[in-house]
Amino acid sequence: MLTDIRLLSQQLAKPRFKSPKEVVAWMGAIQAQEYAMAKWAVGTRLKSSSLQAVDDALAKGEILRTHILRPTWHFIAAEDIRWMLQLSGGRIRTAFDSYAKSRKMEITGSFYAKGCRLLEQLLGGNKSLTKQELMDEFGRAGVEADNHLIHYFLVRAETDGLVCSGVDKNKKPTYALLEERVPPVKELNREEALARLATLYFQSHSPATLPDFVWWSGLTTTEARQAVASIGTDLLAEKFDSETFYLHVSCDLKARCRKVLHLLPSYDEYLISYKDRTSVMLREHHPKAFNTYGIFYPVILYNGRIIGNWKKDSKKKAPVVETSLFDESFDLPEDLLKKAAGYYCSFHTKK
Repeated sequence: MLTDIRLLSQQLAKPRFKSPKEVVAWMGAIQAQEYAMAKWAVGTRLKSSSLQAVDDALAKGEILRTHILRPTWHFIAAEDIRWMLQLSGGRIRTAFDSYAKSRKMEITGSFYAKGCRLLEQLLGGNKSLTKQELMDEFGRAGVEADNHLIHYFLVRAETDGLVCSGVDKNKKPTYALLEERVPPVKELNREEALARLATLYFQSHSPATLPDFVWWSGLTTTEARQAVASIGTDLLAEKFDSETFYLHVSCDLKARCRKVLHLLPSYDEYLISYKDRTSVMLREHHPKAFNTYGIFYPVILYNGRIIGNWKKDSKKKAPVVETSLFDESFDLPEDLLKKAAGYYCSFHTKK
């Protein structure tokens, strides 16, 4: 039952949405440090889609890619960026400050102020520049910054609400000014923002526990409890294996999903957005899906369970999928695997 409901919540069974913007808005956030894989994470949750459709949504600014919630990249709907930054910007800055200190990097107040003024000059007028282009322009302006320092600087600028993702150049991500990229929307106070984040998470990730929500959101346990309490009338509490799971009232508790097979990308929300992953795969197989350094691999999802790995054959120009099962004796329906691989290939080739 748990996996059936989760498949529906995550739009991996009976998907409801047709556009990339709709599914990203529903999910709240989709982890996106592996840029190409994250686009597939969007595509595999839609009724029908293509890489071109996802790229178009990113180009139009309907979807943004930025550091938010946790100290990593995520796709989010443009209208959600400001209130999400309100909740998570400070924590992300603190995390990157700690990282920079360990690398003996420092951004002084004067350097940051000068860099921000330069960013506004370079990006003003709805321009989009890659990180390399910005680093080159900084050098020309006498503001020396290597690859690590410019990355640290840009994360600070993201979390301060100065920049966000722009229009890709030659398939490379860029930066643009947030105020020019995203029109102003009604602001949320902190209590409203917490409630909104909890709603987004539990409508799209149910069933999930409080520790799951804490992990995904980056909130403290106290803040997460407050967020859950604020939408208490919209949540049902159910016991699974002696743990309390919350389900959003929009979930179909009688749901049953069969013949569901997906080639999930690395860092997919089906795995990474939960602190405990034993409900969808055996613990002994965890190292094949993710390692202790936080690296997640592409996996095969079948009827709610993670059962193997897949990869694109890099030697072939056209997308060709290779698979391997955790248990080679498992009888995986060949027709479903062929259909899933076909959708992955058509996603990358369809115009």
